[in-house]
Amino acid sequence: MTASSTTAPRELIYVPDVASTRFYLGALAKLSVLQYFVAEAAVIGAWAGKEPYSRRTGYISDLGALGCGGFSGRDVCSPAHLLMDASFVVQGIGMMVGALLLSSAVIGIAGRAGARLVVAPGQRSPSAAGLVARSLSLVAGAGTVVVGLVPEDTGSRWHLAGALMYFAGGGLALVLTGWLWRRQTPLGWFILACGAVSLAALITGGGTGMRVPEPGTLERLMGYPITIGMAALGLVLAQRVRRELAARKVSAG
Repeated sequence: MTASSTTAPRELIYVPDVASTRFYLGALAKLSVLQYFVAEAAVIGAWAGKEPYSRRTGYISDLGALGCGGFSGRDVCSPAHLLMDASFVVQGIGMMVGALLLSSAVIGIAGRAGARLVVAPGQRSPSAAGLVARSLSLVAGAGTVVVGLVPEDTGSRWHLAGALMYFAGGGLALVLTGWLWRRQTPLGWFILACGAVSLAALITGGGTGMRVPEPGTLERLMGYPITIGMAALGLVLAQRVRRELAARKVSAG
């Protein structure tokens, strides 16, 4: 983040240098979370339980369970569980790498070309909110890595802890980023909505203990919007950084 030569009497203006390969790689890392949907479909296709797997009633973590047989009153048998668990880990790493490579300033204003950070006395810079969003993404990414490394039938409570980190951290990160971007890009409201849906489903699941007619649907309302929202975030940033890099090459040539 570089200081602008223009300094208003009562405020400081900063212009983040968006044209960076580092930021482009960070945006692509966010986009990489979409691999989850491909992996999930493949693992469901390999399901070998007594009853066909249903996204409406089956828990996501059942797809990553190590053994076949009864688990918490459900018949679970996922021969391709290694693929599902690997997908969780890759998804989490993508979120974490993206959070680390993307600066707080870029997260704060990168939804709009030419946007600047204006810091008035007594107000926080959007980059501070960007730092919080990055931190929440790191928590969410670490959570889903834990989910992949500690499947549900290992007997460890870390699996549930990782899932909660993912759902809560991811949902909050999207709500905050969407709010920051609501006037910068049409996808700002979409990203905010993804986070809100995820958090609402999480609260519902916590309040009901997942005792609902379609627990698989409820859990996917927690998880799917995070994956989609993170990918949308990555798309916006990738397009912005790519435009800036292209403009720099033209001006240099």
